[in-house]
Amino acid sequence: MKHSPPSFYTTTALFDLWKASMMGMELWSSSLSTIARRQQLWQTQPFFSPSMMRENQRMVTEKMEASMEAGLVVQKALLNAMSGRYAPWWITSQKAMQPYHRRSSANSRRLSR
Repeated sequence: MKHSPPSFYTTTALFDLWKASMMGMELWSSSLSTIARRQQLWQTQPFFSPSMMRENQRMVTEKMEASMEAGLVVQKALLNAMSGRYAPWWITSQKAMQPYHRRSSANSRRLSR
């Protein structure tokens, strides 16, 4: 009886694992810089200024939108798994991180100007 290697040892799967880990690291670093820059804004500007109110409102709405998008991705993955079709966890994690990654990277770039 011949043993075949698990499906996660293929080149494509390993590359997808690498992409998921890189996306997680980018998300972590851009989130950290965004938090640090917003912290600096909160310490240097009054909270009732129009620019800070806009920034705080933007922060809350972006988090809500990203959470809803990620929740829909996870829900779709669960429904697909119940019907017998499923993607590996590293593919699902990339799709779930994408809304957060996109917004965090954009905020980091915008606040660094």
